[in-house]
Amino acid sequence: MHKHHSALGLAALPSTATIAADIAKQCPVQPVTLLRPHAARRAAHFFVEKFQGKPLYAVKANPSVDLLRLLWESGITHYDVASIAEVRLVAATLPEATLCFMHPVKAEEAIAEAYRVHGVRTFSLDTVEELEKIVRATNGATDLTLCVRMRVSSDHSKLSLASKFGVEARDAKDVLMATRQVADALGICFHVGSQAMSPQAYVQAMGRVRAAIVEAGVTVDVIDVGGGFPSVYPGMEPPPLEAYFRAIHDTFESLPISYSAELWCEPGRALCAEYASLLVRVEKRRGDELYINDGAYGALFDAAHVGWRFPTTLLRQPESEVRDMPFSFYGPTCDDMDHMAGPFLLPGDTKAGDYIEIGMLGAYGCAMRTGFNGFTAAEPVIVGDEPMASLYTEIAPQVAANVITL
Repeated sequence: MHKHHSALGLAALPSTATIAADIAKQCPVQPVTLLRPHAARRAAHFFVEKFQGKPLYAVKANPSVDLLRLLWESGITHYDVASIAEVRLVAATLPEATLCFMHPVKAEEAIAEAYRVHGVRTFSLDTVEELEKIVRATNGATDLTLCVRMRVSSDHSKLSLASKFGVEARDAKDVLMATRQVADALGICFHVGSQAMSPQAYVQAMGRVRAAIVEAGVTVDVIDVGGGFPSVYPGMEPPPLEAYFRAIHDTFESLPISYSAELWCEPGRALCAEYASLLVRVEKRRGDELYINDGAYGALFDAAHVGWRFPTTLLRQPESEVRDMPFSFYGPTCDDMDHMAGPFLLPGDTKAGDYIEIGMLGAYGCAMRTGFNGFTAAEPVIVGDEPMASLYTEIAPQVAANVITL
């Protein structure tokens, strides 16, 4: 791992929970992303060792080149890409990786470039029209793994993904039969929604898959259960991931599929949520509202637009002895929508000038950041302490070098 040297002259720090507080003492003006490579490695090892199939990292969750490399080094060899830009990024970063173009609606030009230039052989679809597009773009290729995406329920998930993509059960037979005639390997994929809070989500989805296979009478070579694997947030404490893996594998084993069929999954959030947190400064307090220097157009998109609650801690020495109270946040832009309702629990004497760490932002936080209104972030900092919460306590962390960059 590269050791980053501090622009503020900070030396190596001990691997303790005081690291963020030590950074706060330097009074950074911009928000600072704290990266924990050891947490992402631990999550990757967990999936590689415990999921009885093939995990594909969903690049959209966090397309950081550094993260892609450390996931590769940790045994993640397949990547779920959703655009030609993601195809190019992963191909350039990890030339030996296997790329799976799992967006069901793609530009024909993107399919052609992915196939001809970058060696992509796996594509998803949810209509006969998309199948025909893939056939044209690949000039009738006979070496394709084609995954038909089915629409399944998002009832067990915090964020629905049930309305935009997926063939309806009544239309699945025709799409599966047409795809089987073209594909070298036929797959069925689905997405139960983001932050699935029960393994039952996958069991129910596999029930729909079973019915579709029986009705179509096709031989299926791949079952891809998609993403939705959860992380831990306030008010969202899911069962252990092993419970999800057991439910998925047991149901997979009972499906009427090829004896050599493969089981895939597409974790995004579960692999990278613990990878990053955010250090922000309070610029103003108004009652129970805190004006901070990051927000809806930065790393806190989910907190603003889907009401996501993230863990928070006040970084003050000595620690406040005042009881916690619920706060909401306003971000730094001029937009009223730059508001995070929370509630975020912090000591009741939190005030302007204080620094707060907001945890579990490795998934989608960094990926959604913009430069709107001119507000950006400082260079990220690599730290070696533990994330605020973890689903991976069984695997000991590999502590990263605790050298700071600001």
